[in-house]
This record gives sequence, C-alpha cells and structure tokens, in this order.
Amino acid sequence: MKDEKTTQRKHFPHFAQFARKLYPFLEIQEFHKVYYRLLEQFARGKIRKLMVSMPPQHGKSVGASTLLPAYMLGLNPDMKIAIASYSASLANKFNRRVQRIIESREYGDIFADTRIKCGGKPPQYLRTSDEVEIIDHDGGLLSVGREGSLTGNRVDCFILDDLYKDAMEANSPLIRENCWEWYTSVVKTRMHNNSSELIVFTRWHEEDLIGSLREKERCVEFKAWKDIDNLGPNDWLCLNFEALKSGPPTEIDPRIEGEALWPERQSAELLKMKRQLDSVQFECMYQGHPSSRGGLLYGDSFNEYDDIPTDIVRRSNYTDTADMGDDYLCSMSYAVDADGVIYITDVVYSREPMEVTESLVAEMLKGSATRSALIESNNGGRGFARAVQHLAPKVHVEWFHQSGNKEARILSNSATVIHSIRFPRYWAQRWPELYAHLTTYRREFRSNRWHDAADVLSGIIEKEGFFVDRPKISTISFH
Repeated sequence: MKDEKTTQRKHFPHFAQFARKLYPFLEIQEFHKVYYRLLEQFARGKIRKLMVSMPPQHGKSVGASTLLPAYMLGLNPDMKIAIASYSASLANKFNRRVQRIIESREYGDIFADTRIKCGGKPPQYLRTSDEVEIIDHDGGLLSVGREGSLTGNRVDCFILDDLYKDAMEANSPLIRENCWEWYTSVVKTRMHNNSSELIVFTRWHEEDLIGSLREKERCVEFKAWKDIDNLGPNDWLCLNFEALKSGPPTEIDPRIEGEALWPERQSAELLKMKRQLDSVQFECMYQGHPSSRGGLLYGDSFNEYDDIPTDIVRRSNYTDTADMGDDYLCSMSYAVDADGVIYITDVVYSREPMEVTESLVAEMLKGSATRSALIESNNGGRGFARAVQHLAPKVHVEWFHQSGNKEARILSNSATVIHSIRFPRYWAQRWPELYAHLTTYRREFRSNRWHDAADVLSGIIEKEGFFVDRPKISTISFH
C-alpha cells in the first residue's frame, strides 16, 4: 500500500502549479519561478539544507512558510514540520494560514489523504493555532517563536523564517547570541539524520544565523541547477536574490547588472534612492551583503566638499584596471591644493570591457583638465595605458606594476584616506556603486567582494607622497 502511495505522489502537481491553484491572486515573476522550483526540490528531498535571502516584500514567506508546509504535508502526511520565527504570534499566523489551505476544497482535490480536524471532530486529534495533526497519519505542523520550547517533539523539517524582527534586534549581540544558542540547543536537538532545514531571511547583520552558519559549515552558492547534483550530505545550498543585480548573469539569475529583481514592485530608480539614504542598511536588507558598522573600514567618515579651492597645484589621475572578469575598472581624477588636500573630481567605475572603458577614461581625463595619469599595468593595464594615451595625447600617461600587498596597502592607508581625501557633495548620487562599495568596505579584508575602489584611494595617497617606497614607474611616449 505504501509503495502505491509513493508511486501516486509522483504525479502530484509541481509546486508552482500548486501555488497558482491555491493562491490564484499570486503575482509570479521570473525569480519566483526559480524560487518555487527550488522549494519543490527541497520538498521532494533533493536538497536537505537550504538558505535563501531575499529583499523585503518579495514573497519569500508566502512561498516558504505558507504554501510550502501545506505542499510538503500533501506529499507526505506523516511528516512533522516546524515553523519558527522571531515571535510566536508570527509563527502561529503562518500555521493558521497553512491550516486554512489544507481545509480548502482546492487542496482536498489535490491531496485527498491530508486532512485536519474540522470543528471538534475527530475529537482525538489536535488543532490549535500553534499545532495541528494530520488525521490518520503521524504528521503535523508545529509553530514556535524564537527561543521557544520544543521539548519532546521530533522534527523532520524545520523552516526558520526571519528570526530577527528588525535591524535593532539583529544589531544586538545579546539577541544574536541567544538566537544561536537556541538554534544549537533546541532546533538541532529535535532533528535526526534525515531532517531537513530551510532558512529564509532578509539579512540584517553579518553575524546573524546565516552568517554564523556560513562561517562554520560548507556552503555552495547556487548559480546553476547542476549545483544541486553536486551537494554533499551536509552542504548548504545558498541562494541570494539581490534587489539590484550585481555581477554577471547566471543561469539562476540571468538579469543584467543594475536590473531590479521585481521592477513592477520596486523599480531600480526607487532602490537606488533607498541605497543613497543608507548604503550599509541597503546592502544588508536589499542585497544580502550585510556589514556590521563597527567592522567597516571607512563607513560614512569620508569628508565632502562643495567647491574646489582656488589654490590648486596639480590635477592628476589614478587608474586600476580590472584584475578579473568580475572586477571593476576604477579611475579617479582629482585635484590637489597647496596644503596637500585631495579633491576627487571625476570617476569612471565600470565593469564594461576595456574597449569601452578606454574611451570613458580618456574623455574623463580631457574633461577634467587632468595633466598626468598613473595606470597600474597589472593584467592588461599596459595596453590600456597606451590606448588612453593615444585617445588623450595631451595627458602625460605613466604606467607601473603594482607589487605591493593589496591588503596591507589598503588597511595601512585607510586613516590617511579619510584625513586627506574629499569627495564632492552628493557623490552618492553621482556614483552610487562606488559609494556603496566604499562605505560598506570591511576591515576584514577577505569579507569584501570588491577591492578596486579602496585600492585606488590607497594608490592616490601613495602617489601624492604619503609613502616611503615610491613604485617603479614606466613612461609611455608617443611620437
């Protein structure tokens, strides 16, 4: 009989079809299709440990904590599922929504074997706002708030949805510590060898539960569907949907750079405005790249200026070409006054190919009245420098090989960068990506994805005489 049921369940609808059937009002975007397909792989046991981070108001909880438990109990009425959130009331709200789905006629048409107590009957089965049992089966759904008790309950699948209420909670070391202790001493002790875990969050802090687990356990970034087949038994599969796409397209997220995840709900223009208000918070909540303000190298300490002074002694440029395919070309033109204060005037910060950025940099040099430019020759920089010199013949272009340790240079020059460099007021609006990457740059070097902007600021400080050992420079001359 059990084999017949197993065979029959293979013909149950896909999770996305189930979602449309039960919630016909859902607005399903392309990323939802990926999300729902991934949740189905989790429901059917292809994935045992799954992390998903997603911006607010993008439907993460509807999929993971409302529709998914109902679907999983339909596939296997003997499964014991637990939903946890930052409060018992929110977890119970998810539980009640699941119960309403299960008792609906549409659900019964799909999963006839999965039924729950209606009214007072059958009287021997439990149905409350925090726990419900499946009739004639061993399965059920339990909901609990963070730090709540699960004594005596075996859990086959744990769904952890937003264990922190807001930034204030996530920024509290005490709450983060209590959450970790609850996870290790309560959640993990209720699980067995075949239990599965789903963590779905809006990220608030780099040391939240996801951050702590990523430090301690092996995590596989989900870029292609084949990644599921290569998972080890204890590996986490990690999916982060950024509100604004950064990096090249992937099979899982084929958006181009800068494209919004759900433009009809939150456009790229709206998201950029939110980033300008608080880049650190935006990187956490909307991009899934959290930083602790206490762990930032620069933070919001950059000085700004309204007008360039009249006592300018030189106008120069420093350029770092992209080292890898995912890196940025960063080129900054600046003016230096008689006191040695450096004023950034123009910037090219781009991941476009060199044939594009050569022209962009050359035009910037001519437009900013730059007299000399220094270009790092690493990884194709020499050819780039020659092309820029050809396009801007009045600018004195030099190139050199940067042999200094990048980490040591950036960290040791950081205080001088803050003290000596000024950015124009409203630079967040002019160069939003540059602003975001600099103000969220972390002291822990390996935690940073991009070093290009910080590297150029350090190079400017070194070029302007704030160093002992001057780099060896080669001059390009054209006849």
